[in-house]
Amino acid sequence: MKKSKIYTKTGDNGDTGLVSGTRISKSDPRIELYGELDDFNSRLGYAVSLIQNEMTLKTTVDFLHHVQSAIFDLGSNLACEAEKRILYKLPQITNEFMVDLEQEIDRLENELTPLKNFILPGGTPAASAFHMARTSARNVERKLVGFTESTGESLPAFGLVFLNRTSDYLFVLSRYVNNVQGGSERQWIPRK
Repeated sequence: MKKSKIYTKTGDNGDTGLVSGTRISKSDPRIELYGELDDFNSRLGYAVSLIQNEMTLKTTVDFLHHVQSAIFDLGSNLACEAEKRILYKLPQITNEFMVDLEQEIDRLENELTPLKNFILPGGTPAASAFHMARTSARNVERKLVGFTESTGESLPAFGLVFLNRTSDYLFVLSRYVNNVQGGSERQWIPRK
C-alpha cells in the first residue's frame, strides 16, 4: 500500500479546495469559519486529553469523542457550498444527537450544586481547558451567524443549535470536572 503524503502543494499559492473541488482563497470567510471550527475541536481535544485516563470520567470521554466527530460533520458541511451538500452525502448533525446532548447536560447538572452566582472560569487545569473550549465554541457560533448574514447561504442542519448547546454542555462539564477533581469554584464578585 502506497502511503499518501501530507503535503499536496496545491495550496502553495494561497488558495484551497472545497469538497466540490472549487478553489477559493484561504482568506475567504468560509475558510476562516471552518478554520475556527478546527481550532475549537483542537481545544476540545486538548481538554479531553486531560481527563482521558480518569476511569470515573470514561463515559464523559466517550461522549466527548462523539461531540468531536459532530464538529467534523459540521466542518465538512461548511467546506461545501450549500447547494452541493446533498450531492456529496455529507454527514449531518441530527435532532437525535441534540437530544443526546441535552440529556448529557441534564445528567451532569443533576450531580452539581445549582448556581446562585456567576462563577469565574478556572479551577483544575482540565476544568479550565473545558472553559477555553466553551469560549471557542461561542466564537464559532458568532462567526457562523455572521457568515450566513453576509453570504445569505443556508446553514447546515442544526449547526447553530449544536454550537449553542455544545457551549452550554461545556460550561456544565467544566463544573462537573472541577467537582470530580476536587477543584473549587470562585464566585464572581463585582468590583466597586
